[in-house]
Amino acid sequence: MTTLDLRSTTKSQLRAVPQALRAHQWVKNLLIFVPVLLDHRIFDPLVLSKAMVAFVAFCFAASGTYVLNDLLDSDADRRHRTKRNRPFAAEILSRSFGFSMVPLLFTGALLCSLWLSPRFLILLVTYVVLTSAYSIYLKRIAILDVLLLAGLYTLRVLAGVAASHVRFSTWLLAFSMFLFLSLAFLKRYAELSELKGGATEGLERRGYLRSDREWLGSMGGASGYLAVLVLALYINSEQVMALYGTPLLLWLICPLLLYWISRMWLLAHRGRIDQDPIVATVRDPVSYLIGALVALVLFAAA
Repeated sequence: MTTLDLRSTTKSQLRAVPQALRAHQWVKNLLIFVPVLLDHRIFDPLVLSKAMVAFVAFCFAASGTYVLNDLLDSDADRRHRTKRNRPFAAEILSRSFGFSMVPLLFTGALLCSLWLSPRFLILLVTYVVLTSAYSIYLKRIAILDVLLLAGLYTLRVLAGVAASHVRFSTWLLAFSMFLFLSLAFLKRYAELSELKGGATEGLERRGYLRSDREWLGSMGGASGYLAVLVLALYINSEQVMALYGTPLLLWLICPLLLYWISRMWLLAHRGRIDQDPIVATVRDPVSYLIGALVALVLFAAA
């Protein structure tokens, strides 16, 4: 191998490291800040600093599980239309390098969590165990896999509560579970939509057939609308009366969420979502507009 080839290979490997870590997926960990924002503590320096440390810890932990998942799925990924370009499937990075990254990333997450509460550490360890179990086997069990995915999203919200010591709301827990369950169903729906075979064709290392697509759509849409129902019930609760000066304005969030959930499912039905729905949301200008309007309503109501 010439010096030029060696440099080119090294550059490719360096560019592949953030891809292997799935740095673009760290946006999911922003859910840690949600309870801080809803408790109106986002400008409290101590609370915000703890939430930021928790965010970094979850980024380390999430990347560790992503690397582990890609190492275990490398053979299946090589046969996938887009996943074959992942660093380990494409053999840009070696498996030995990947297996050395995993303990280092988990150690980084552990060191960050030592500055936070024991409850946060328990939630972080729970996240790593559940995500690893999902990568190794549980992703193959239909229905359980989407429940677990929704639980992992919700666990990030609970970790934000534990790290920042803000007030915990069971309403937020219920809302998060139904909303993220809808997004988990959406993820599987989009994956099945990529299949071109018959009704009995299935996703590799998944428990679904192509014929399950419409069922996933109905379950996912219902879960999303249940999340809005929970929000509507929350608006009438005593907690809202204590936190907001004009709680009636919060009703404006309901049609905004109904529009966003319906639109995401419409895009999926048209085959325009071919990736993780959270990542798709980050790349969607309309979602930013909806988010800005929701933030404006929250500010006006407070």
